[in-house]
Amino acid sequence: MIALFLRDFRLSVRAGGGTLVGILFFMTVAAVVPFGVGPDLNLLSRIGPAIVWIAALLASLLSLDRLFQADRDDGSLDLFVIQETPLVLVVFVKCLAHWVANGVPLIIASPLLGLFMNMDVLAIGAVALTLLAGTPAITFIGAAGAAIAVALPRGGLLVSILVVPLAVPVLIFGVSAVYGALEDPAPFTAPFLILCAITLFMAVIGPVAAAAALKANAD
Repeated sequence: MIALFLRDFRLSVRAGGGTLVGILFFMTVAAVVPFGVGPDLNLLSRIGPAIVWIAALLASLLSLDRLFQADRDDGSLDLFVIQETPLVLVVFVKCLAHWVANGVPLIIASPLLGLFMNMDVLAIGAVALTLLAGTPAITFIGAAGAAIAVALPRGGLLVSILVVPLAVPVLIFGVSAVYGALEDPAPFTAPFLILCAITLFMAVIGPVAAAAALKANAD
């Protein structure tokens, strides 16, 4: 499993620009917002957390379709399906490697985007914390979509269509937790714990659904 994690981490970083493309897209989406809404710094600080979260969601979609594509191209996917190691565990490790390679850099880059949005230190910290708790859920959700679309010629579009509606609760509770940390009457703990619960739930359901889809495609 360690060897698989390292292999997939390297593939995620190298394939199609990998991590760098995700970070550049993430920063581009958030950086152009101030040009669209104007020079109102108070408005930017209010909508900043939501913009950063939306940018992170869109950036996460860029590489999800390649989660199993390299394995299908070199025949490794067939070996994963027939080997003795449970396919669910293999999918979980691949998702973890994908998140470390693509999700963690977005979390690291989020403070810089917070500065673009005129966000204060508390807001920047809350955004980074909620991204740390919520972005793994997007990866696990995307694993199921990528497994369904792995055999399709234009699976990337289908993955986005499948993942975005399912990721909306992650976005809602992530943004709600940030605003809860900034506004005294609004609670932070409740939406943040729900966000963590969604991630834990998807960490179980996502690999199971992805493994079932991979087996169905193999058959």
